[in-house]
Parts: sequence; structure tokens; C-alpha cells
Amino acid sequence: MKRLLLIPALGLLLVFFSCSRAEPRILYVFIEKAYIWGTESPEVQYSFFILCEDDDGIENLSELHLFHDREGLRWLFTPENWVHFEEGGRDWIGSRNLAMYDGATLPRGQFRAVLVNLGGETTERNFAFDIPVISPHPFPSLSIGDGQFRIESQYPVNRLMIFDDLGNIAEVFTPAALEGRIHDWPILHNTLAAALWAEDPVYRTSAVTAAVPLW
Repeated sequence: MKRLLLIPALGLLLVFFSCSRAEPRILYVFIEKAYIWGTESPEVQYSFFILCEDDDGIENLSELHLFHDREGLRWLFTPENWVHFEEGGRDWIGSRNLAMYDGATLPRGQFRAVLVNLGGETTERNFAFDIPVISPHPFPSLSIGDGQFRIESQYPVNRLMIFDDLGNIAEVFTPAALEGRIHDWPILHNTLAAALWAEDPVYRTSAVTAAVPLW
């Protein structure tokens, strides 16, 4: 009888030790600021992401916390509400809609990211957020008419997002010039509109204009 009881006990031990007890790792973390054209004016949107690793895979991660200790602020993200994407075989998780509860400006200074896995192991990383409260560049514009386009932007990087007839992004590319013919763009015939996505990587600030009809 003792031997029979020992078999399931050994099975439980094997299950317990099959998962790594190592803490997860935060390799990189950032907050970006974006100005998105709303109904009448640009609206501010913040994104928060970490580059992370866990010995048992991304499925072993359970919670991502963001703290601003000086202001007593805390955000919680879980697999049910965080955004996960892979880039170059590496995992990023976070949110594209980081916001204050009362719509106030996100405070500057030191933030703290804390990552927790299913085994309860945690790791944290401090980082500074010092993006200017006022955009370093005026909001850009994209105009299209008579088969011609014109971009007015002081951002160092400018891309065009092309939308298909279902409203999905069909193409993203960097135009060769800030004005010219839309027939020179690498787009398909079923595309209907374009928007400008301007970016300043130094300030981690971007701007997205309203979509403009192509035809």
C-alpha cells in the first residue's frame, strides 16, 4: 500500500519541478506618446510596452504592473487585456491605451514596471519618462487631390498608411518625397484612403492624421 501511495506523490513532484522557478526578465521598457486626429483636434494617446522573457514561455506570464511611486499611481495588465506581439522572435507585452483615470496628463519622472509569472516569481525595472508635455513638432497634414499628394511635416520620419475597402491597413511605406503622384505609390486598386504616420524616435512621439480619400 505504501508503494502505491508513493507513485502519485512522485507524479506530483515531477509536475512541480517540471516548471522553472526562475523569475521572468524585463529586457527593455518604454512609454510612447502619440497624437491621433480626433473629430475636431488631435487627441493624446500613450503606449506602454516591455520586451520580456520567461523560461517557460510567454504563456507563463500572469501580471504586468506599472507604478509611478511618487504620485501613488498603479496600472495592472493581464493576458486578458494586454497586447502581445512578436518582433524578431522576441516577445513584447503592454498596452496601446495607457491613460490617467481622470484624463489628466501622464506624470513625468521615474516609473517602475513589475512582471509576475504563474509561479509567483517577479522582476522589476525602473525607467524614466521625460517626453515633452508639448509636442516638439506641429501636427502634420496630408492632402490628396487630382492624383497628387502633399505632406507637410516637421517630423524626421514620415510613413503612409494605406487602407483597403474594409478599413484595414493594406500597406505601410515611406514615400520617396513629401509631394508627388499617388500613382507612384506601391498600392493596390482596392485601396480607398491614406493617412500620414509621422514619428520622432528621439522624443518617442508620433502623430497620425485623419484618413484622406485617394480617389
